[in-house]
Amino acid sequence: QVQLVESGGGLVQAGGSLRLSCAASGSIFSINAMGWYRQAPGKQRELVARITSVGSTNYADSVKGRFTISRGNAKNTVYLQMNSLKPEDTAVYYCNGNIKGSDFPKAYDYWGQGTQVTVSS
Repeated sequence: QVQLVESGGGLVQAGGSLRLSCAASGSIFSINAMGWYRQAPGKQRELVARITSVGSTNYADSVKGRFTISRGNAKNTVYLQMNSLKPEDTAVYYCNGNIKGSDFPKAYDYWGQGTQVTVSS
C-alpha cells in the first residue's frame, strides 16, 4: 500500500523557518496532487497548501507569501518551506496525497502520521 512519511517539524521561534518534507512510497501508479494540512488542538484540520501533478498550487490565505509548496525531482516527494513563522502556525502538519496506487482502480487520499510544528513567541 501507499505510505506517506513526514519529517522536518520542530520547535522554532517566531520569524524563523522550517522545511517540511513528505515522501510517498509503495506501489504508486500516479500522483494527482499532494498537499499539507494542519490541525491545532481543538480545531478542525485545514488545508495549508496543495500542488497538483501539473504544478498548480493553492494556499490558505493565512500562509500566502510565507509558505511555499514544491515537489521533488522524483515527484513522489513534496516540501513545504515555511518562512516568517508565527505562533498561530503551531499545529500538527499532515502530508496528504491523492494517489492512484498500482493495485487499486481509483485514486485515494492518503495521509501521513503528522509532524509537530511549534512556533514560540
